[in-house]
Amino acid sequence: MNMEVHHMVYIGFDVGGTGVQVGVVNEKGEILCKGNMVTRTDIPVADQIKAMADCALETLGRSGYGLKDVKSLGAGLPGVVDPRTGHIAFCPNLGWKDVDFAGEMRKHIDKPVFMDNDATVAGLAENIAGVSAGAHSSVFLTLGTGVGGGIVIGGKVWSGFHGVGSEIGHMIIEMDGNPCNCGNRGCLERYCSATAIILAARAAVNQYQDSAIMAKCEGDPMKINAKMVFDAAKEGDELGLKLFNDYIKALATTVVNIIHFLDPEVIALGGGVSKAGDFLLDALRKEVAHLVMYKTMPFARIELAKLGPDAGIIGAAMLGL
Repeated sequence: MNMEVHHMVYIGFDVGGTGVQVGVVNEKGEILCKGNMVTRTDIPVADQIKAMADCALETLGRSGYGLKDVKSLGAGLPGVVDPRTGHIAFCPNLGWKDVDFAGEMRKHIDKPVFMDNDATVAGLAENIAGVSAGAHSSVFLTLGTGVGGGIVIGGKVWSGFHGVGSEIGHMIIEMDGNPCNCGNRGCLERYCSATAIILAARAAVNQYQDSAIMAKCEGDPMKINAKMVFDAAKEGDELGLKLFNDYIKALATTVVNIIHFLDPEVIALGGGVSKAGDFLLDALRKEVAHLVMYKTMPFARIELAKLGPDAGIIGAAMLGL
């Protein structure tokens, strides 16, 4: 048990639609103790936040630290938040709207409370303790059911003047393109998420009856997942390669746009799609090198994130640094 009580610690909440992960984190971004709880959407919001506070206090007790050692609390939330006020504008997975999260949390733990979007805090974690540690500027892309983003400049999260500046998944990369759940068309999320890969495969697979994808899904397109598509591409399957190449072109377009307008030191890829590993990374790096404007100059390192599911806890905790 770590008893370095002369050092301050931070509490981080990674809040999801089905569960909350809690961690006590030191100044280096190392998790000292973890806890978890089921998300209770069947009780009032105030009671949900109290349950989170209780879970945090229980976890803190197991860590060997006390409240006197806690510098701040932080939360990464799957929704639209205002980091300046501590208010949650909208959190659809939890059914929260116009919630004073920071104020409610301070009723139970009287410490400074910080908060931001979940993808944003994961980006901060990678910048502090992950693949982009030590970088002055980095961008994190989480490629999962949707596409999220986190921008860190000078060790600080950059979310823009209104707090929504890292909604990278809703960059428009094709005019009048595929419709997005946000109401726009052509958003990155409709081309570079796992959901986008699945939908594209389902739409095309009946025209490729001999595709390895059809075999992997046992003839039922509704069973297709992104891993099946990538595995088929690795095997040289015609449809798998077509879908993979289309995906790489869309993702490379986004990465090049980020390089051209921000020129970060590192761009890190996380989320379920990133589990494709070097197969994804090598193809992406090659396409980005082809598209980037300044061919003879260095550009952002493109890497796979390394903190995995712990990134949410670490990044949320580190908001108080």
